[in-house]
Order: sequence, then C-alpha cells, then structure tokens
Amino acid sequence: MKYFFLSDGWVTGRVWEFGGLWNERAWQRKPHLRRLNLAIHEQGETLWLYQVEEAVLMVEVKPVAESESAFNQVVLKRLMTAEQVIERLCADYPTAVG
Repeated sequence: MKYFFLSDGWVTGRVWEFGGLWNERAWQRKPHLRRLNLAIHEQGETLWLYQVEEAVLMVEVKPVAESESAFNQVVLKRLMTAEQVIERLCADYPTAVG
C-alpha cells in the first residue's frame, strides 16, 4: 500500500497507474483509494491520511469549492510508504525518554 496526506476541503480526482490513467474497463474495478480515520494537524489545517493500492503511481487532488488559492488542482507524484507515514506521525507526537 501507499499513502498520502490531504487537507480538509480537498478531494481526489483522476488516478494514474503504470500504463497511464486508471482504466476501469481494463482493471474491471475502481482503484483502491480510501481515507483512513487518522489525521494530523499542521499550521491550522487538518491533514487526513489516505491509503491507495500499490499499482497507483499518481493521484490528482483538487479543492472541493473554488478558493482563493493559486492551485486549482495538484498531482501527487511521490506517495509515501507505511514507514514514512509512521515517521511523520511520530514527528508530530514525540515520546518522552527516561
């Protein structure tokens, strides 16, 4: 599995796999992509953790409503491994030693 964090107010769009855009007819299904019930808070924003299957290479994300942001859509090309997610979560919640 692969992962990414996505801000509240943003949704997923198109999905790419090795051969290009995800082809539901060829795969005979939609890609496995789901929001997990885990979030971090960073700079006043809630970032939700999403999980995608290994075959997914890139995910388009875009704001739900038109915003004043300079970005109308973004393509996430560097998805995270489970180990990277754990490192990120641990950086937000350090444990005391000693």
